Amino acid sequence: MSDLGTQFKEPPLAGDDVQTLLGSLERQRRTFAWKTGGLDKAGLSVKVGASSMTLGRLLKHLAMIEEDYFLCRLHGREPGPPWNAVDWESDPEWPWHSADQDTPEDLYSMYHDAVARSRSLLAEALADGKGLDRPTALEFDGEVVTLRRIMADLIEEYARHVGHADLIREAVDGLVGEDPPD
Repeated sequence: MSDLGTQFKEPPLAGDDVQTLLGSLERQRRTFAWKTGGLDKAGLSVKVGASSMTLGRLLKHLAMIEEDYFLCRLHGREPGPPWNAVDWESDPEWPWHSADQDTPEDLYSMYHDAVARSRSLLAEALADGKGLDRPTALEFDGEVVTLRRIMADLIEEYARHVGHADLIREAVDGLVGEDPPD
């Protein structure tokens, strides 16, 4: 399963649980990448209505979420740069506002690199044969969280932000649609 990013573009019509969740996550990632892709600084900075959300801020936020879910929550490892240099207690919203100072190239690279690392970390976790029942490094109310829950939570996170990206991107240049072109 080392090619987790290329194996599925969407959930299979008749797959097992791992294939279905992985396909759903990859579909969300592909759609998000399409909705945020190919824009300059101005395009990545557009805001819609009263929201302070931008596509650039979403890119950085989801890069952080990828690191948090697969590196920290799944494997219990410490994050690397830039996440390990942030004073999260004094600035818990750092990814949202610091993205404004990043170049489009840096934001795209940060996001795509985080997704690639996540795919590798997920493949590593699935290689032990425990599947979605694999315990993670995360506990909640004394109960160990499974990989199944991590995957479900991440898909939910993406689905919410793909909706945001859809609205913002339409305001940027009129791009609409549900599925990215092949």
